[in-house]
Amino acid sequence: MAYRPGKATIAAVTLAFSMTLVPVAPANAGLISTDRIIEQERVSSDRELVSSFVARDDVRKEFQKHSVNPDEAAARVAALSDVEIGQIAVKLDSLPAGQDAATAIIGAAVTIFIVLLITDILCLTSVFNFTRCVNR
Repeated sequence: MAYRPGKATIAAVTLAFSMTLVPVAPANAGLISTDRIIEQERVSSDRELVSSFVARDDVRKEFQKHSVNPDEAAARVAALSDVEIGQIAVKLDSLPAGQDAATAIIGAAVTIFIVLLITDILCLTSVFNFTRCVNR
């Protein structure tokens, strides 16, 4: 005894196969300008820069010191427009790099030592016993 499909089964199979042949949406292919790609990449890197700055531990501590919830600040930064993120990123790039207090004190001490050493050598001061005046 052979299997004989009914008209409904044949119609369903035919409909299923024909639906696979019809495209769901037309494909849209267009050129993307280099400027647009560069702009998208710049915006992406600016967002990453600002987000990583807000996520730093020292920045989060400063937020808490000023009674600002660090998570809320991060959420607000994520909601900023591309133009605002770009302005903040430019300001972050132009800020001087920070240093800790020990490095600042050591740098100041070395600078003062060098200035006093040079003034001793030029006979302007007499601070160090191990230097000789150039004019003597």
